[in-house]
Parts: sequence; structure tokens; C-alpha cells
Amino acid sequence: MTTGDTTAQDAATVRFLEADGSFSPSPAAEPYRDLVDGLSDDMLETFYRDMAVIRAFDVQATNLQRQGQLALWPPSFGQEAAQVGSARAARPQDHLFPSYREHVVTRIRGVDPLDIIRLMRGLTHGGWDPTDPKNGNTHIYTLVLGAQTLHATGFGMGLVFDGRCGTGDPDRDEAVIVYYGDGASSQGDVHEAMVFASSYRTPEVFFLQNNQWAISVPVATQSRAPLYLRGEGYGMPSIPVDGNDVLASWAVTKTALDEARAGAGPRAIEAMTYRMGAHTTSDDPTKYRTSDEEESWRRRDPIARMTAFLRGRGASDAFFADVEEESRALADDVRTRTNALGGLEADSMFAHVYSEPHPLVEEQRRWFADYEASFEGGAA
Repeated sequence: MTTGDTTAQDAATVRFLEADGSFSPSPAAEPYRDLVDGLSDDMLETFYRDMAVIRAFDVQATNLQRQGQLALWPPSFGQEAAQVGSARAARPQDHLFPSYREHVVTRIRGVDPLDIIRLMRGLTHGGWDPTDPKNGNTHIYTLVLGAQTLHATGFGMGLVFDGRCGTGDPDRDEAVIVYYGDGASSQGDVHEAMVFASSYRTPEVFFLQNNQWAISVPVATQSRAPLYLRGEGYGMPSIPVDGNDVLASWAVTKTALDEARAGAGPRAIEAMTYRMGAHTTSDDPTKYRTSDEEESWRRRDPIARMTAFLRGRGASDAFFADVEEESRALADDVRTRTNALGGLEADSMFAHVYSEPHPLVEEQRRWFADYEASFEGGAA
């Protein structure tokens, strides 16, 4: 990325909170100033609580994977502000399509965090039922990079065809928000989704979390220009935000969703953030990142930033202690319930391979049963 591109992006970036927690809106933030000024203390504290509690869950899940309880874990450490702000901006009737590290997004919408654990433990192919009302229209994780953008766009097209957006009734009109990363933005699926979204004017927000690394490939290798400009190339308004500023994430996403829901077509948001942990627990970021880089982003930590902001507004020690207690309680609960999950019967691997019985699968099932039976009493 050239210096000129970086400078232009900095000027266009919406930011309310500096790294030290001081409230200092950027010029690009001014159109959203009234929204943020209208936030109550309760909502501001909710933003903080969401971020702090999910980080405790994330750390616990990482530890559980290291101890052999999970097959894999994708940490969200460092990306909490982008996720919390955007998820809190959605209305109950909106549909959310996550990638695979939007842990706090799912929790805000009502998904039990243990359902994510079950998925990463290999006990389920989906994790939760997106049609269950208690899960808040949250669609399941998609580990195939970028595929969820096609799902979201198809759903958004359905909303257009069914007249479920743009009617002028904000309490009934629906919108879609889809999450993806900088690495996924290089996938063809994302660009195809944007083509159809723009053509059919879907009520959709493409929410790109630019965490700077597509596993070991830096953003500068992926694109010569800021990623938010890709949305503009497809004819949709596109806005870069400081992804470590929960206020910016909330204000811009709320505006974009309101506009999309009202029938103005799709929008794109690039949230500039940083993946403080590994891509997944199978990754070693020390092989491709420097400690200086990590430290520079650590100084921009979204939770520390919000802590300083709230303390400056007079938030009490009792509030922070209560959040810490809730964080510990969730982590302990997840550990307890994870250890009680158990495993799957080996025979279950043959279920749901095809929608109807298949002779080859049945043959394999019989062979495996005979193979297991051959060990009965053999050791004795």
C-alpha cells in the first residue's frame, strides 16, 4: 500500500476514541457525532461489558484447545470493538452472517457460547439452529472463506423479492450484515456477492474486519489500495472505520444498516483492527510477525481504550468489578460444561453423508462394525 493511499485512508477513517481513550472525533466522524452523543451511560457500559466478557471466554477456549478439549480454536482477541459495535447496531429482525471468529456477535444475538465450543470440538457440523428464535437470526459459522457473503447476498435478494425491506416501516423492514476478513476479501465469492448485491440493491452491509494478516500474508501483499475502495468499485458507499473504536463501529454500522433497510442498497465497511492472537491455534504468528508490530497494536487495544474512556466519564470501580466477576463466571461455566460434553459414537460418522440411504455408506458402516468387533476380547 502506498503512502498516499494510507494517508487518504487515514483522512477518511471514522474514529471517536484515540488510543488513550480520549474522546476526539476525526473529521470523518462528524456526520455521526449526534448518534454517539446520544448514547446512554448504560449502552456505553454494555459495549465494554460485551468486549471484556467475550475476551475471557476467548482466552478460556484457547486454553481448552491447548489442553486437548477442542480440535481447533480461532481467537477473536483484539477484534472485540469491531464486532460489538456492529452487532449492537443491528435490529432484532436483521440477519447476521458470521465468518468463524465472531464469537461476541453470536453471544449478543443470543447464541449459547457452548454451541461454538461444540462446533470446534467436532460434535456438530453447524453449532446451532439459525431458525431457532432464541438465536436471534444468527446464521452458522462458515469456515469456507468468503462463502458466507454469497449466502448473505442471496438472503438479501430474497428480502427484496419478498418486499421485506424498503417499505418505510423501520420496525418491520429487514437488513443483512455479513462478516469477513481481509484474506477472504481476495476470494472470488466476495466479489461475486458484491456484484449481485449491487445489481439487486440488497439491504446488506458488507463488514470487513481488516486484521492485517490473512494467516501469514500481510494486507500490503493482498492489495495495492485500501480494501474499502473495493466496495466503491461495485457502486456501494464504503466507509473505513477504526475497528478498535467501538463507538465508531456502532455509529457507522447503525447508519449503514438503517440506510440498507430503508431500500438504499448495500453498503461496505472496512474496520481496521488487529488479530492479537494466532489465526487459529494451529498457527504460529511469531514466524511472520514482529514483536514491535504486535506491541504497536497492543497500545491500541480496544478494551483498554474503552476502560480509559469510561473512567474519564466517572464509571465506578464497582462496575468494573462486576464485569470482571461476570467474565470469570462465564469462563468457569464454559470450562465446566465443555468437560462434561463427552464425544461422539464412532458410528455417527456415517450419518448425514447423503440425504437418503446409500449402499456404499452402508457397506462402510458394516465393515467398520466388523472391524471394531474384531477387537472384542482380543487383548485378553
